[in-house]
Amino acid sequence: MDSTETLCYYRPAMEKKPKILIVDDNKVNVELLRSQLKPYQYNLEVSYDGEDALSKINVSPPDLVLLDLMMPKISGFEICRSIKQNKDTQFIPVIVITALQELDDKLKAIELGADDFLVKPINRLELTTRIKSLLHMKSLHDDLDTSESILISLAEALEAKDFYTRGHSERVAEIVMLIGKYLGIPERDLDYMRKGSLLHDIGKIGIKESILLKPGKLTDEEMAHIRSHPSRGYDICSPLKSLEPCLTIIRSHHERIDGEGYPDGLKGEEIPTPAKITAVADAYDAMTTDRPYRKGMNKDTALKIFENEIESGQWDPKIVKALLDVMHRHH
Repeated sequence: MDSTETLCYYRPAMEKKPKILIVDDNKVNVELLRSQLKPYQYNLEVSYDGEDALSKINVSPPDLVLLDLMMPKISGFEICRSIKQNKDTQFIPVIVITALQELDDKLKAIELGADDFLVKPINRLELTTRIKSLLHMKSLHDDLDTSESILISLAEALEAKDFYTRGHSERVAEIVMLIGKYLGIPERDLDYMRKGSLLHDIGKIGIKESILLKPGKLTDEEMAHIRSHPSRGYDICSPLKSLEPCLTIIRSHHERIDGEGYPDGLKGEEIPTPAKITAVADAYDAMTTDRPYRKGMNKDTALKIFENEIESGQWDPKIVKALLDVMHRHH
């Protein structure tokens, strides 16, 4: 797949109608909501019990959920909890619609992540205004998500130009995740680390292809040009607010514990842990894959080098020990 095809794959459907899932076991209530929303350009779906609602949400996520709290099989509270605790669905807006007047029920729904709360009987203007507002917020998030996907696709397309680097960032991300889990890093941070490691070389888009693909030894000037890729990648990704937690990986994955790295000459604890993990994963994958100027070494040889160089000042010893442990386990 070339870069043009990749970009097309991630292009959102601009004319798609927002899909709203109505979850209510009362058919009269469902029909009332249908009639109130009929004049608008929405694709309406219905679930009459909690199990069916969760199944539909998992198979084909809607853009917004209108949720009754008192449901058979699985309550609206549990549906809301499930949506908001799943990283694949957590940004779907949930409007709770119920006849319940109790403050405790409202607070419980809000604590579980409900985005809005309406009490029956519903005012149509209030309902449609809140739906429009939440769908707008969802579309802004989807645009950011699409932008991330495009950047990752560009990084993959860049690697695909060179047989020797194809799949490098994906492999690095897999190793980063193994080390991160081993070190007990929280799942939310692991998600940012995966994105950051997939994008760690995105700055090479700004490197001259003749230098990037040069089979022989690089001159000092060419090496300086190559070494500009972390700061170039940082500049490319920093406008995206959603990638802010990933920026330290993109900028600092070539820093060294002894301060001899680049681009900022950080040392020791100045280097963020996700960047230090990515540095080790990056080096391991580089050692074990072929390059135009050398054959990749086998895994045992690479791990032996890490073992011997654990106090060299290049990498964090704690992270090197984690790499050695997880790689020996996965042999």
